[in-house]
Amino acid sequence: MRIVLLGAPGSGKGTQSKLLVEKYKIPQISTGDLLRAAVAAGTELGRRAKAAMDAGQLVTDDVVLGMIQERLAQPDARNGFILDGFPRNNPQAQALDSLLARLGQPLQLALLVDVGTEVLLKRLTGRRTCARCGQMYNVYFQPPRIAGRCDKCNGELQQRSDDNESTIRKRLEVYEQQTAPLMAYYRSQNKLRKVTGEGDVQEIFRSIVNLIEDHIHPLSALRGAIGQTPAPRPKVTDLKAPTPVKTALSASAGTQAAAKKAAPKKKAVAKKAAPKKKAVAKKKAAPKKKAVAKKAAPKKKAAPKKKAVRARR
Repeated sequence: MRIVLLGAPGSGKGTQSKLLVEKYKIPQISTGDLLRAAVAAGTELGRRAKAAMDAGQLVTDDVVLGMIQERLAQPDARNGFILDGFPRNNPQAQALDSLLARLGQPLQLALLVDVGTEVLLKRLTGRRTCARCGQMYNVYFQPPRIAGRCDKCNGELQQRSDDNESTIRKRLEVYEQQTAPLMAYYRSQNKLRKVTGEGDVQEIFRSIVNLIEDHIHPLSALRGAIGQTPAPRPKVTDLKAPTPVKTALSASAGTQAAAKKAAPKKKAVAKKAAPKKKAVAKKKAAPKKKAVAKKAAPKKKAAPKKKAVRARR
């Protein structure tokens, strides 16, 4: 199962991704996590990424794709993966498709967790984090029992500096501009599916699982392996082996046997046809000639009657 998770900041796709990892036993691959891990490990790609970040530049797509390729080579990604945070635009999506095609692991599903703008604003502006233990709260949806204090350790709750409405609205505008063409890209491939990300977390998760089962698993059952185009279902007539194929593949002995079977049929027809012609000739033609000869003989004996009349005169 190979999925790209799409959604605006605050849509809850990170939470749903963790639930999917637990259910399907496949890794979540976050490009942010990959970058941090590569920089910490000091790999070649990590050094290139660090140089770009230190210069205040964006990490190039080829570096990110190289990290994704290395991550997909690990054993836990053999049965699939969930990509989070990449791609963000059409060029990245096209580059990702090319990479996955070379690896023989094409993407199966682009899953959009869709949430309204006003709900996103409340989720992001209402976030609070305990400065002592890191526990997360939301003043609108999951408030603490005591305002500004953590329920677990009574630590002070803090708000991120960028979790203000003006900053978040700008982030959402950028997301809409970048992601709208991406939606059209995956829709044209019939890979885009949308689930509403508002409401109970478990209900959203059940909707996602149902969507995955409907879109991916039935295709897998037909082809025996996930990720390839399924063969069409055979018709009932297709299940029987056609005789022309067997005849073409058989040896010359098979054709001789067919000829022997055909010969007796011709002889049998000849034997049945001959008796029919003889029976017609005997029954119809012979009786007609004899009947005509018997009726003509009495007419010749009428001549002596005429001679007797002349003698009396």
